[in-house]
Amino acid sequence: MTTPAPPKKILAPTVSQINAEFVTQLACKYWAPHVKNKSPFDSKVSIFGFQYLENYLWINYSPEVSSKAYLMSICCMVNEKFRENVPAWEIFKKKPEHFPFFFKCILESVLVENDDEFSLQEQTILLLFLDHCFNSLEVDLIRSQVQQLISLPMWLGLQPARLELELKKTPKLRKFWNLIKKNDEKMDPKAREQAHKERRFLSELIQRFISVLKSVPLSETLTMDKVHYCERFIELVVDLEALLPTRRWFNTVLDDSHLVVHCYLSNLVHREGDGHLFSQLLDVLKFYTGFEINDQTGNALTENEMTTIHYDRITSLQRAAFAHFPELYDFALSNVAAVDTRESLLKFFGPLSSNTLHQVASYLCLLPALPEKEDTTFDKEFLLELLVSRHERRISQIQQLNQMPLYPTEKIIWDENIVPTEYYSGEGCLALPKLNLQFLTLHDYLLRNFNLFRLESTYEIRQDIEDGVSRMKPWQSEYGGVVFGGWARMAQPIVAFTVVEVAKPNIGENWPTRVRADVTINLNVRDQIKDEWQGLRKHDVCFLITVRPTKPYGTKFDRRRPFVEQTGLVYVRGCEIQGMLDDRGRVIEDGPEPKPRLRGDSRTYRVFLDPNQYQQDMTNTIQNGGEDVYETFNIIMRRKPKENNFKAVLETIRNLMNTDCVVPDWLHDIILGYGDPSSAHYSKMPNQISCLDFNDTFLSIDHLKASFPGYNVKVTVDNPTLQVPPFRITFPVRNGKGKKRKEADGEDENIAEAETLIVEPHVIPNRGPYPYNKPKRNTIQFTPTQIEAIRAGMQPGLTMVVGPPGTGKTDVAVQIISNLYHNFPEQRTLIVTHSNQALNQLFEKIMALDIDERHLLRLGHGEEELETEKDFSRYGRVNYVLTRRLELLREVGRLQESLGVPGDVSYTCETAGHFFLYQVMSRWEEYISKVKSKSSKVPDVAEISNFFPFHKYFANAPQPIFKGKSYEEDMEIAEGCFRHIKKIFTQLEEFRAFELLRTMTCTHAALKRHDLVELGFKYDNILMEESAQILEIETFIPLLLQNPQDGFSRLKRWIMIGDHHQLPPVIKNMAFQKYSNMEQSLFTRFVRVGVPTVDLDAQGRARASLCNLYNWRYKNLGNLPHVQLMPEFRTANAGLLYDFQLINVEDFHGVGESEPNPYFYQNLGEAEYVVALFMYMCLLGYPADKISILTTYNGQKHLIRDIINQRCGSNPLIGRPNKVTTVDRFQGQQNDYILLSLVRTRAVGHLRDVRRLVVAMSRARLGLYIFARVSLFQNCFELTPAFNQLTARPLHLQIIPTEHFPTTRKNGEKPSHPVQMIKNMPQMANFVYNMYMLMIQSTHHYNQALLPPPAMVEENETVQSTEMETETEFEPIYLPSEVAPPMAETIPTITEAISTSETTTATSEAIPATSEGIKTDSTPNPGEVPFLSAEVTPTQAENNQ
Repeated sequence: MTTPAPPKKILAPTVSQINAEFVTQLACKYWAPHVKNKSPFDSKVSIFGFQYLENYLWINYSPEVSSKAYLMSICCMVNEKFRENVPAWEIFKKKPEHFPFFFKCILESVLVENDDEFSLQEQTILLLFLDHCFNSLEVDLIRSQVQQLISLPMWLGLQPARLELELKKTPKLRKFWNLIKKNDEKMDPKAREQAHKERRFLSELIQRFISVLKSVPLSETLTMDKVHYCERFIELVVDLEALLPTRRWFNTVLDDSHLVVHCYLSNLVHREGDGHLFSQLLDVLKFYTGFEINDQTGNALTENEMTTIHYDRITSLQRAAFAHFPELYDFALSNVAAVDTRESLLKFFGPLSSNTLHQVASYLCLLPALPEKEDTTFDKEFLLELLVSRHERRISQIQQLNQMPLYPTEKIIWDENIVPTEYYSGEGCLALPKLNLQFLTLHDYLLRNFNLFRLESTYEIRQDIEDGVSRMKPWQSEYGGVVFGGWARMAQPIVAFTVVEVAKPNIGENWPTRVRADVTINLNVRDQIKDEWQGLRKHDVCFLITVRPTKPYGTKFDRRRPFVEQTGLVYVRGCEIQGMLDDRGRVIEDGPEPKPRLRGDSRTYRVFLDPNQYQQDMTNTIQNGGEDVYETFNIIMRRKPKENNFKAVLETIRNLMNTDCVVPDWLHDIILGYGDPSSAHYSKMPNQISCLDFNDTFLSIDHLKASFPGYNVKVTVDNPTLQVPPFRITFPVRNGKGKKRKEADGEDENIAEAETLIVEPHVIPNRGPYPYNKPKRNTIQFTPTQIEAIRAGMQPGLTMVVGPPGTGKTDVAVQIISNLYHNFPEQRTLIVTHSNQALNQLFEKIMALDIDERHLLRLGHGEEELETEKDFSRYGRVNYVLTRRLELLREVGRLQESLGVPGDVSYTCETAGHFFLYQVMSRWEEYISKVKSKSSKVPDVAEISNFFPFHKYFANAPQPIFKGKSYEEDMEIAEGCFRHIKKIFTQLEEFRAFELLRTMTCTHAALKRHDLVELGFKYDNILMEESAQILEIETFIPLLLQNPQDGFSRLKRWIMIGDHHQLPPVIKNMAFQKYSNMEQSLFTRFVRVGVPTVDLDAQGRARASLCNLYNWRYKNLGNLPHVQLMPEFRTANAGLLYDFQLINVEDFHGVGESEPNPYFYQNLGEAEYVVALFMYMCLLGYPADKISILTTYNGQKHLIRDIINQRCGSNPLIGRPNKVTTVDRFQGQQNDYILLSLVRTRAVGHLRDVRRLVVAMSRARLGLYIFARVSLFQNCFELTPAFNQLTARPLHLQIIPTEHFPTTRKNGEKPSHPVQMIKNMPQMANFVYNMYMLMIQSTHHYNQALLPPPAMVEENETVQSTEMETETEFEPIYLPSEVAPPMAETIPTITEAISTSETTTATSEAIPATSEGIKTDSTPNPGEVPFLSAEVTPTQAENNQ
């Protein structure tokens, strides 16, 4: 790309010459939003970044000023936005009128063959832009342009014989084709020419690519521009093939061009280094060109249908051979199985001449007919490959998948081409599947997710292995063996390893059904770590590792050098825990009973090995004489349970691909991204329910009326005293299809009827005389939008609830669950969340509502974290049932005694059932016959009490039981008492099965899909919380945890609650995150596709002013009334002028951001400033636990923690903040006051992702104070809505030092105390130091050590005058002896101490203080401050979290 000539007055810089400050000046002159008098548009300015596209390029674009440089600049900026994963099309949607002309210019430019006009490098940029367009079909503006390129008319580029063949296959297409030809005839010549250009565009682009590909030499020097062009083109073609709307017409054009054959025969494929990625991309393309789908209908093809297609192709070739080519008679008369392998086809067709091969291909409509007496222009190699590759037998994909080991081995883990390790910049393409809007079939959907999930898991496993093994420090001993110089929490040396069982293969398989082994280790470690190893559950995955180090004892490990080479790692194999063995060698089963206590430190685990991997290893050992891998293992490594579910997920996906996975019909097309996105909304479901019981959702009739604005509410009772909840509501059911109405009057009546709700108050039947019999009630006054979400969740279909921060997502979820429980007692609801914390919050709120706890069960790790004494795990539920059974049988015994019935009827559930039937029911029926009112007789109220047979039993209930006021009231009380008794026997009947299993244990510690299906797991409704944080495939799997009934799924409702405007699932590998879009959740994809959502619109977490910092990202997000009314929201933040403020932080000691390790960003000035403000707030009286410190990078988090440890962590006057963590880790949490450090000073970094900004801005309830380099962040286009508000206030911290917490000043009120402006961090640190000293002096408090502020000590400088004043004004401070230097003036600041360290510091929370890699300076030299230092080499993704 050539840079245009610069203007006369100002030199237009090239990209490489621009530094951040100059960019800022240029932006301020031409386009920065905060500048009022901008210079006029100049087409010669070229620069990347700083709102250049939005405020300069596109706003001034028109056909008149369009040029090559202009086009390239726009394309580069759009590509950069996609690379950064930020919205790219918004500015085009705002000014769309010139986009068609711009797009036409792109199409013309990408076909230019003259390198002088457009170089290959520039055309590669244009190809990437086109690829982004084809992957953005949800944008109307883009779709309208792309549709002109890909539709039926593009078949104009087919050769005539092939076109005729395709139209014959699908007769209805011929009708459309004739219509297209008629319309073309009506066009004027210019429009027809333009239409033909667009229709032939992709055909011509393919030919342009083939010409570039053929220009690649086999061995001579090759410019990488050609390679990158070819790679990007194949990427574009793969993306077109992988989307049904584009594939439908393009696949035929692609097949007609024989692109795949040209590519496989090209020189580039045979160039080992340069062509490696191209070959991988080509394999992906070959897979998609032969994908099992009918291009026209979009239906998936079965294995039988694929076989039929293959046979049809072979037989058509045989017919052509028999009719026209005598030399192929043998081929024509053979059976298909004998001739459909590559070897057979080459044997038959290899001897033929090029002309004959061309004629065969032309009979099959693969090539144009060869004119008589002319030789073919095609190479024989091409013609032969064309016929063979088209007709050879297809290898079954599912068979390959079934033979694949699920655990990664050392060959995959450290293969750079399979799992990229380097930071992925997004500039190159990769041979990885992409997760975009749409998928071809469920098989395609599962396969893409399978491959990506497997590779992402492998990346995480590699990190864990490298960390664990390097901590163990394997060295070579003097005698050539292995000695471990360190230790690791997650890895242990293996004492003994033995394979104990190899089960026979199943019929038709060549791998064992099961392989088990015993692993013995010696747990001579701390009790806590020992407990962790002994706590390994069934199905937990571990890794068996062989190391043969070559480095002598004491060699230091260098993390910058290759890991495998240094540690001598040879083998890695995965295994799955079955259980630990007891003293007798038996597996200790998981269960509610306590595990046996084992003597000594030696522990043996029985593990399952991967049968496929074992078979491959043994085959290699026997056939090739290789080493027996299973006799070499010397390390076993475990992983954190939260990160260790990969094997179960992969196994589940593979099982699903082997079965007919039945997705409900109403969901199938939506999951694939096709059809009407609103088709699964309850309003379009054929089985929507008209009458629903809202139970305790509404607090009053007025609340109900307010919840349905626009509806007429008709109550079935007129008496206001009876209009009390609970309410049943009958809704007008609208069918998706409208009906024609004949009369206008009738239409008006129907409209009025459609807007009327019939509300029926009803009384919950009396449940008994005891206080605990009264139902628990909801106390939340839901908003109309929340009510709509609850209503949608109760109806069948798909419900998507977008819940911005603080809008009560969990409360809505719990109410939906409660209402489903009461409306459909026979149905089961499955609740899925992203985190244990969210699931526990849900459970605690569910328990507060009217749901019987015997119907609650919690699966998965984390049940121990529930803040309740009750145990909702599987074992806890079994224990609950057994305990409850005994309690109920005691009640039966008490009832028996009260009735004077002899015998032991309370021995079992069975005897209790007989007692109820013959003794209790008979008495009740007799009682009813006596007191039931007869029409001829006025009922006597006293009789109800007099004849009641259970007075003695209910003697322990509040007395009197009967009021004696009215017959109806007392009769309801009597029936309530009987309901109480009947419930006892109903529960006992449910518990009867447990008498057979009194010591029931559940051996499934981490139930997987297979286990759940086998156990007959069934559910009717799924509710997912935090849906936008769950990986796509992990969202999909819960839909299929049960077997279909009669070929149909029993799933009736799917409720997803989440917020796609906050952070997505965490993907550690940047290549998978950015290139493959793996971070896109299913929730986000549904929103992009256009599935209707209920957007909660009232938040109750933060002050209204704080909410304004992020509510621009949501539809109409407002505030609940209490945010304006409650005293805590109306009161100002004591000692601070503003409730939120952006504080500009300049370089400290000439340094802004620093990077002690790659991507490990720190900013000393901001860290000191944040801690100084925290200390100031605590000294004013703020509770430390109400303040959290957040930052956007891990490096800064560690730095701030260290500064707190040194300055105030152990100081009783100050203390520690509630949390110091990253924004990503704090998602889903909140605190009253948030101090936020944005760290970066050179580039915006990942805060440019608006979702991270929304999370950062929405964590605070009462106060938010942001420390940042303002000049950098205010110029970032994506952040402007928030930063415009932040920069409207002063950029220097405004404090009110004499105002203590809590204050009576109202928020926004002018303070009565003097306001002080803090200009920089040293001033603030010095101010806090003096404030602390004054406080100690005035209160005579114990002189707790406090380090002097950073500004007070400068290297090689004399003490400043402010320090002198400090010394004379206050008494000297005496530090505790262990940290006290000889003179306070000689203490370097903690920031200086840390900044001189090459490595970053780590807290004990990250790594134990006694762990490997840590050295603690317990006896500091004079003038030094002790701190922990760790050799940490964090990865890019870790630093973002």
